[in-house]
Amino acid sequence: MNERLKMIATFGCLGFLAGIVANFTGKYIIPWLSTVILPTIGIDWILSGVAGALITVGLVTAWAYWSGPGEQ
Repeated sequence: MNERLKMIATFGCLGFLAGIVANFTGKYIIPWLSTVILPTIGIDWILSGVAGALITVGLVTAWAYWSGPGEQ
């Protein structure tokens, strides 16, 4: 039961950090990219998708690293 609680707490913390990153990305990074780098191509939804994909890959990678090989 203790391991399950640790895993739930870990995913809760990762979700909290992902929310912070998503908020920062949505408020600062995407508008900056839209005005500075991509001024003629207003495609915010693609940048949001890329940000979401990176966050998801980071979370899954962290989970796979921390969980390690299964007990056999």
